[in-house]
Amino acid sequence: MDLRLLLIASLSVVLGGSWAQQEGSICTKASAQSCGECIQVAETCGWCSDENFLTVGQSKSARCDDLESLKKRKCAANKIENPRGSIAVNKDKPVTNRKDVAEKLKPEDITQIQPQKLTLTLRSGEPQTFQLKFKRAEDYPIDLYYLMDLSFSMRDDLENVKNLGTDLMEEMRKITSDFRIGFGSFVEKTVMPYISTTPARLLNPCTGNENCTSPFSYKNVLKLTEDGDEFNKLVSQQQISGNLDSPEGGFDAIMQVAVCEKDIGWRNVTRLLVFSTDAGFHFAGDGKLGGIVLPNDGRCHLENNMYTMSHYYDYPSIAHLVQKLSDHNIQTIFAVTEEFQPVYKELKNLIPKSAVGTLSSNSSNVIKLILDAYNSLSSEVILENSKLPEGVSITYQSICKNGVESSGDNGRKCSNISIGDEVFFKISIESQKCPSHGKSEIIKIKPLGFTEEVEVVLNFICDCQCAAEGQPKSKKCSGGNGTFECGACKCNEGRIGLSCECSKDEVRTEDLDANCRKDNGTDICSNSGDCVCGICECKKRENPAEVYSGKYCECDNFNCDRSNNKLCGGHGRCECRKCICDANYTGSACDCSLDTSTCLAKNGQICNGRGTCDCGICKCTNPKFQGPTCETCPTCPGVCTEHKDCVQCRAFDAGPKKETCEQECSYFNLIKVSDRDKLPQPTDQSYPLTHCKERDANDCWFYYTYSNLSVKDNTPSCPAGPDIIPIVAGVVAGIVLIGLALLLIWKLLMIIHDRREFAKFEKEKMNAKWDTGENPIYKSAVTTVVNPKYEGK
Repeated sequence: MDLRLLLIASLSVVLGGSWAQQEGSICTKASAQSCGECIQVAETCGWCSDENFLTVGQSKSARCDDLESLKKRKCAANKIENPRGSIAVNKDKPVTNRKDVAEKLKPEDITQIQPQKLTLTLRSGEPQTFQLKFKRAEDYPIDLYYLMDLSFSMRDDLENVKNLGTDLMEEMRKITSDFRIGFGSFVEKTVMPYISTTPARLLNPCTGNENCTSPFSYKNVLKLTEDGDEFNKLVSQQQISGNLDSPEGGFDAIMQVAVCEKDIGWRNVTRLLVFSTDAGFHFAGDGKLGGIVLPNDGRCHLENNMYTMSHYYDYPSIAHLVQKLSDHNIQTIFAVTEEFQPVYKELKNLIPKSAVGTLSSNSSNVIKLILDAYNSLSSEVILENSKLPEGVSITYQSICKNGVESSGDNGRKCSNISIGDEVFFKISIESQKCPSHGKSEIIKIKPLGFTEEVEVVLNFICDCQCAAEGQPKSKKCSGGNGTFECGACKCNEGRIGLSCECSKDEVRTEDLDANCRKDNGTDICSNSGDCVCGICECKKRENPAEVYSGKYCECDNFNCDRSNNKLCGGHGRCECRKCICDANYTGSACDCSLDTSTCLAKNGQICNGRGTCDCGICKCTNPKFQGPTCETCPTCPGVCTEHKDCVQCRAFDAGPKKETCEQECSYFNLIKVSDRDKLPQPTDQSYPLTHCKERDANDCWFYYTYSNLSVKDNTPSCPAGPDIIPIVAGVVAGIVLIGLALLLIWKLLMIIHDRREFAKFEKEKMNAKWDTGENPIYKSAVTTVVNPKYEGK
């Protein structure tokens, strides 16, 4: 193993020891008096049920320790009580695969989550992890309830909704063959100041010639049905109503739709609630304006399909609404106009499994809005759990499509799930303590918006198995003053001591204290313990790794000599204030190593042959040498220079030591080789080797290698004398060439200069301007006479 691996291994041991010490501190610090108390401290704690386990001076709580410490303290493996939790799957029906089923299935026969029931046995501090599978089923039934605001501002929307039944039914048939639709409407509470309570306005709340129906809070117009024509027919008969303020009483209507399952006709299938409005909403507290102070009770109050208690109960709060929608597995789609988008988007963030769509001014896009919202909701699965028992926690980790993993809050959900996709959730449940009643608990985990759920039964390990074999009124417990269980006495009320031998009233008597003084001294339990029933029970220190022991608590494991601020130098253990050293270490603080490997020099000798190895450190005997292995000599010449003269005299019979060679240079072995290339190479040797190159008096180079084993040398390489003729000829030729080069350069410069002057002359000549006019008084000196008789013959 190389040094790096050794360091890693050493680090692992140190870290492991620190961890065990830290965990051990939890177990021993708890001062558990029974096995049941011990296993509640942490999952790493165990109880030694060996009757003879405790040493003199140790209390009953010393039986409780981390598992590794118990083994080191010689507790047999079959005597260590360490019960573990477990998981049992009680119902594991596979998720439905529609390809394997030809006939149409009933909703209750479709399975989308697996398994359906588990039993977990929990020990405090030990999490139990199981996996859930979710598969979005194909052709899963859907119930959709359309809840519409029928205040006066929605009059044009009502016309477009009248044909919604058959059109929506046709579109939803493409998603599922089992689809039902229902319709309800709402306006406002029928009290001032939400509506006008004058008799005329109660009959017709609209102004002008508008014919409106009387105001109402919520009306269930049509329970869920498969008949789209019936939906169109009943919706066509609806009339607009009116109110005074802008926010509407939609929350009252949502609450009744959620809790009145029989009146609405909800099945245990996908439940969708479409909430359509162009206004805001009232919520808890707003009812005080109308003198309504009773909070909403969250119950169904429908009579003849009308909400009859709107004047009696306040609007529900958002939290109350969220709870009821979740309890009844209803997914909400808010179809609202552009103006109120910000308000309902904030509301969506508070209601899980809800969506918001932008409704056109006349609701003409409502079908597309519903389809888009449904696809968004159904493509996401979010797990939730019922209320957890006290001391129980749960964590989620999701493994979604394409193996994407998430944890924390995102571990509860997966998005972009298509029909037939499978996703998985790893769920860990941990108990921090045993419930006071000690009974089983049941929690339920379900995907939001779905009726299916997983039932998880929680059983708690509150005591050790050996406790069931306890012996009440055992003779081992001071004649029947306790129950002997798990190797120790569990004392009856009012009794104390390892064997329940004392009454609480007898603890501080002088006679008992005398048994706790060593050598009849004055110190009780060496001032390091308490005298309980005449027996010293040693005190516990803040650091649980530090322990008092002995009959009189006279020993400890932390007051030994230290080295490098480590107890026993980190190479031994402290027993009764004396270091017990590990192998290869000695000294009062185990700070002297007997290992000489740290003293080995590069040549394989201990301290380079110039010192002694004392406790793993070289002490150099030659004052010229220093360093960790006595290899450094700041005042010494180099190896090559130091041995140059001796190599010369031994190899070539030359040099300044030629006359005294035998006396001064016989300290090494010399091996001569014929050629420089035959000298040893560093890669060929397993010992340090130095290559040297030196010059002698004749200006010749000679090469040799030096090691602690021998010196190898070859024939010197002398430089040849200079050849005079070539040198002289070269100098002369150089001078001639330089002269010719200078003449050529001068000639070239003169040619360039002449050409420039000629070009300058030509340019001036071209630019000259001569006067071409004639002198008016000028007469030519030539006179021409023509003979008239001359005919050119």
